[in-house]
Amino acid sequence: MELVPLRLEFAAAMLAGGPQDDEVARFTGSHQTFELADVEAYIERTLNDPNRYTRAITEDGKFLGEVVLTIDPPNRSAGLRIVLWDGFGKGYGTIALQHVLDHAFTERGLHRVDLEVYDFNERAIHVYKKLGFREEGRLRDALLWDGVFHDAIVMSILSTDNI
Repeated sequence: MELVPLRLEFAAAMLAGGPQDDEVARFTGSHQTFELADVEAYIERTLNDPNRYTRAITEDGKFLGEVVLTIDPPNRSAGLRIVLWDGFGKGYGTIALQHVLDHAFTERGLHRVDLEVYDFNERAIHVYKKLGFREEGRLRDALLWDGVFHDAIVMSILSTDNI
């Protein structure tokens, strides 16, 4: 597995495996559909934003997902997002998250990284806790999916946490 900068060449794979995939859409809470031009525009914005650190998760050149830090420099904090289209159960998500946390705390000197995860995503919650994230609270009934409301769990990790 490799983490590489997100590139336009990954756009078609992102579109094919992104929110159009039912499981990915549910885990990300995305009700939208996208066109190739939307994905390409997103990649262009990402490449040109100094406060965004985005890495494609790949294996043998195949795009498997992405991990993103959206950085808030004045507050030394960042929001974190990860999505895997493929490669579940191989530890790729954990490796990608460890890399991004190291980048956040060591390279960027951030103090806080936070995320939201839906209450039904037990696999992700397990990984986040294993990495040292702590639950801060819940956004009750934040997602309506197939007629059922779900909480968004807010989690964070600080540079001063013993991880």
